[in-house]
Amino acid sequence: MHDLVTRHRAIIAPVIAYDTELVISRAGGIWIYDDAGRRWADFASGTAVTNLGHNHPAVVAAAHAQLDEVMHSGCVFHYESLVEAAERLKAITPPGIEKFGFANSGAEAVEAAVKLARKMTHRQSVIAFRGGFHGRTMGSVAYTTSSSKYRDGYHPILGSTFISPFPHPYRWGMPAEDAVAHSLTELDMLFRHEVEPHNVAALLIEPVQGEGGYYPAPVAFMAELRRICDEHGILLVFDEVQTGFGRTAEWFATDHFPVDPDVIALGKGIANGLPLSAYGASAELLDGWTVGSHGTTFGGNPVSCAAAVAVMDAMGELLPNARAVSARAFERFEKLKVDHPTIGDVRGLGLMIGVELVSDRDTREPDPGAFQHVQRYCLERELVMIDCGPSANIIRFIPPVIATIEEVDWAIGLIDEALTDWES
Repeated sequence: MHDLVTRHRAIIAPVIAYDTELVISRAGGIWIYDDAGRRWADFASGTAVTNLGHNHPAVVAAAHAQLDEVMHSGCVFHYESLVEAAERLKAITPPGIEKFGFANSGAEAVEAAVKLARKMTHRQSVIAFRGGFHGRTMGSVAYTTSSSKYRDGYHPILGSTFISPFPHPYRWGMPAEDAVAHSLTELDMLFRHEVEPHNVAALLIEPVQGEGGYYPAPVAFMAELRRICDEHGILLVFDEVQTGFGRTAEWFATDHFPVDPDVIALGKGIANGLPLSAYGASAELLDGWTVGSHGTTFGGNPVSCAAAVAVMDAMGELLPNARAVSARAFERFEKLKVDHPTIGDVRGLGLMIGVELVSDRDTREPDPGAFQHVQRYCLERELVMIDCGPSANIIRFIPPVIATIEEVDWAIGLIDEALTDWES
């Protein structure tokens, strides 16, 4: 064991889980390096953050330039990078999103989005969807159901929070249209038996569930949620913390659906590694939020905002590459599904791909052991991957959007080898 790992364990709270024991000294592009010069391709993208790869030159340059000018404001002063970041966000988010606030993490952005919904609708109930991940703060953990471990030991959680089924066609063993019908029936039952619609401030949803298993929401489901919200005066809140900034080969997962949110929460890839998140809504909603009833000390940090502007400059040019690489990845994984009985399902959008590993295709029994084998096999051959799903059996395939078709082919080839080794 590396000495730094030993020191880490002696001083860092173990509640913070690490996916590997790698010790790195530098990073660039898709690669991370240890102090001996060995490199690994980071197809975890810093947990879906470094969508542009590590230390993207334009992002580093923008951060350095801002660092030399001013690095903190604390909501005392006005400064260019904050306003420019918001202006750039307005240009790429759905048309109803007109103003923004900034925070530090995805959980904070979700918290702000829900607080806004409750304050402005004068309603106190929130409906989230089973399997969603919205953070681990005491507020956002009430909406997080991707795994019961995130709630374990923290009850009672925030009241007036209701959970309704998200369509999981593969896990439920039914066609997508049947899964949508089931989920909508259960939502209707929720309204009939637990909370009336006029008490609901927001429906909070990930357009593609992340930690919960990389399930894209069916288009018909999202369209019906929009209709329900419009009918009952409920705000539709999209948690695009993981799905944003090129991860789905579009700016946002929203771009894959014929519906727009009333409120959006953003984070992770927004500044490609610097701490930043954002929430956006209409000018009417945000202008009505009482001054001082929400705030931040570090949110919208000048350096992070400068980095975010550089991210948006660079990402626009890379989306065509992301689409091409995504098409190739899905093509390869579908072939692997034919070749390997351990693969039960392949799903996702863009370069947010979930490959579910099972011990039995008929029963769809999750196989976390298969994932652990694949992860070890690939790590030994210089590829980093992480899992998702409540059973930790799903390959979370999230290469940086700068990855080439050749690099993705190499990575999928290693997964192919690892599964062959597991099944032999």
